[in-house]
Amino acid sequence: MSKPIARRRFLGGVAAMAAASPALLRSSFAGESPAAQGEGLDFPLVDYHVHLDQVVTLEKALELSSQRGVKFGIVEHAGSKENQYANLISDDEGMKRYLARLEGKPVYKGIQAEGLNWPTCFSKEVVARLDYVLSDALTFPEKDGQRVELWKMGVKIEDKQDFMDRYTDFNVAVIAREPIDIIANPTFLPALLQKEFDELWTPARMEKIIAAAVKYNVAIEINSNYNLPRPAFLKMAKQAGAKFSFGSNIHGLGVGQLDYCVEMAKALGLKRADIFTPAPPGKKPIEIRKFV
Repeated sequence: MSKPIARRRFLGGVAAMAAASPALLRSSFAGESPAAQGEGLDFPLVDYHVHLDQVVTLEKALELSSQRGVKFGIVEHAGSKENQYANLISDDEGMKRYLARLEGKPVYKGIQAEGLNWPTCFSKEVVARLDYVLSDALTFPEKDGQRVELWKMGVKIEDKQDFMDRYTDFNVAVIAREPIDIIANPTFLPALLQKEFDELWTPARMEKIIAAAVKYNVAIEINSNYNLPRPAFLKMAKQAGAKFSFGSNIHGLGVGQLDYCVEMAKALGLKRADIFTPAPPGKKPIEIRKFV
């Protein structure tokens, strides 16, 4: 049996292909000065979705952060051991080692939580030492209990409308049930549904996710890898009073290139009050929300 493709490795490949495809990843700021990327905004740029790997080591990430004038939020996958990631954090001791590695560095410390049950792997006290937690709905539970990794090629969907209804509800569950700060990769769809993106993401489905984000004070990530969410979703979210974070999630040397995020922020007229900042001690979701 072949080994499963890690999300990080797959997205690294997407980033490489996107160098020749603006539809996947635009890099118009790659050669510009740090000031150019955030020019005209009244808040500092933060990329809250940076993964470390063999190419972007911690030292390289610090170098790129300085060069691009973007503060980085480092995230590592965290949750139960059924989640197959090379550097998965699955208990308090692993979390403490991770925190120690980032201690004193000019970065935000975060995790990408995996699965609705991730809080059961850790004590509240150790999670509260993080600056933030982000999660997404890309590992989707099917009706038969199997976990479908929606970012992989070859995902099969028999009934598109039924899938979209269940996928929308799962996005809401991630927001409502997990004590998280950021919902990442919002409105992502598997490759076979991309051509029908605007038809499948109906206003009613988008409104469900946005309403949950506002109710539970979860920031909506504007993602510069997938160029998501699209403007229609973002306008609805802005009108509803949602907060936003920026994330590259590029898995390579493109980390910190937030061109789509900045483009959308300017189009929406986002101000400092609209932008996510990590909660102070005592006010973090893990401390004030009940895990269900």
